[in-house]
Amino acid sequence: MLVIFRILFSIISLGLAGYGLITRNYEFQAYLTLFLGLTMLMMGIQEFQQNRKLMGWLLVLAFAFSLVVSIQSFILL
Repeated sequence: MLVIFRILFSIISLGLAGYGLITRNYEFQAYLTLFLGLTMLMMGIQEFQQNRKLMGWLLVLAFAFSLVVSIQSFILL
């Protein structure tokens, strides 16, 4: 199930990044940051399941940072 969510969030992130690059319209950048963070959260949970705790914590911290950035971006919109 985590793999499905990771792939889904990655595809959504790739689509939003491609849209922003092609059209130079960056209004969805907050969503891009959120979905990249969710991708990192899924990867972090998988790392915890494989007993690689250091990498898991780094990915969870990266998720937390991207969550804060995306929330600030939503507030500023």
